Amino acid sequence: MNEQTIYRVLGSDEWAKAVALGEYQGAPHDIADGFIHFSTGETLAATLALHYVGRDHLKLLHVPVAPIDAHIKWEPARGGTLFPHLYAKLKVADVFRVDDVNLDENGVHILPEDLR
Repeated sequence: MNEQTIYRVLGSDEWAKAVALGEYQGAPHDIADGFIHFSTGETLAATLALHYVGRDHLKLLHVPVAPIDAHIKWEPARGGTLFPHLYAKLKVADVFRVDDVNLDENGVHILPEDLR
C-alpha cells in the first residue's frame, strides 16, 4: 500500500494509559486477534460508524507508516478492503498527532477538518 499515515481510534482513558506506559498494547479485541487494528483515511469514517457508535470523547491517533512499516501487514477485511494491522505494540513516540473525536448533535463523529 502507498499510505503514509494510518489512524487508530481509541478511548481517552486508553490513550492516557498508553501515554503513562509509553506504548499502546491494543484493546482486548486487538490482543485477542494478535495485532492492533488501524484504519486508512478512506476507511476511518466507516470504522467509526461501525465500531464506535454512540461513543464520545475519543482520541484519533495519526501514525506515520515509515517507522513501523516492518510490523505492518495489509490484510483484507470488510468487503476485501485492505486494512493496516500492526503486529507489535505501538510506541507513543511513533504517534505524531492526536485529535479529539466527539459526537455532533446527531450522534455522528466529527473528524478533523483535514480528514473530512
